[in-house]
Amino acid sequence: MNRILATASAEFAIAFRNRWVLIAVVMMVLFSMVLSAAGSAPSGALGADRLSVTVASLTSLAVYLVPLVALLMSFDAIAGEVERGTLPLLLTYPISRAEVLLGKLMAHLAILSLAVAAGYGVAAVAAIAVDENAASGLPSLWRLMWSSVLLGATFLGVGYAISALSRRPSGAAGLAIGLWLVMIVLFDLGLLAAVVADDGGVFTTQVFPYALLANPADAFRLFNLAASEATAAAAGVSGAATSIPVWQSLTSIVVWPVLALILAVAAFRKVTP
Repeated sequence: MNRILATASAEFAIAFRNRWVLIAVVMMVLFSMVLSAAGSAPSGALGADRLSVTVASLTSLAVYLVPLVALLMSFDAIAGEVERGTLPLLLTYPISRAEVLLGKLMAHLAILSLAVAAGYGVAAVAAIAVDENAASGLPSLWRLMWSSVLLGATFLGVGYAISALSRRPSGAAGLAIGLWLVMIVLFDLGLLAAVVADDGGVFTTQVFPYALLANPADAFRLFNLAASEATAAAAGVSGAATSIPVWQSLTSIVVWPVLALILAVAAFRKVTP
C-alpha cells in the first residue's frame, strides 16, 4: 500500500504541475453552471424540484465529459513513460506493474472526484438558492456523483490499456479520441438505427436492453435516470430507464471499472522497457 500511495502522490504532483487538476475542475464547474441555468427551465412543467431536473441535465453532461476527461488524463500514462525513457527506471523499483497502475488510478480518480464534486456542488448550490424544495433532490445528486467516479474509473482503465498497447502518446491520443467517439456517440446512433430498422422486432425487445447495458456510458445514464424524478427531461432514453431493472445497470457500472483495470494490467505486462 505504501508503494501504491507513493506512486499516487507522485502522479498527482505531476498532474497538478501540468494543470490537469485546474483544467478538470474548471471544465466541470463551467459546464455544470451552464446546465444548471439552462436545464432547470422546465422544472415547473415537469412537477419536479429544480435540483432533480438539474441532475437529469448533469447526467447528460457527465456521459460526455467524464469519459473525455478520464481518457485525456490516462492516454499517455504508459506511452508517455516509454517516450520519455523513464519506464525502465520506474520498473527497477520494488513495485509491480499492477501497483504502478493502481497508484496512477488513485491519483487520477482523486482529480476526477475533485472536479465532479466542485461541478455538481456548484449546480446544487445554485438550485437550492432559488428553490426551497430542491434539497429533496440531494440523494439523486449524491448518486450521480459516485456513479460518475465509477464511470471515470472505467475510462481511466481503458485509457491505460490504450496507452500500453500503442506505446506512443500520439497514437494513444488518436485511439483515445476514436474510442470516445465510438462508445459515447456512434454506439447510440448505431443502436437507434438498428431499432428503427427492426421496427419493434426481436432486436428491439430482446437485444436492445442488453446492448445498452454493455456500454458503461449507457448503463450510467440508465442508472441515474431511473432514480430521477425528472426522467421526462431526457426523453430519448426515458423508456429504457423505466423498463430496465436498476440492479442491472448498477451491476454494469460496478463491474466495468474492474474489467477495465484487468485489461490495463494485462496490456501493461506486455510492454517491454
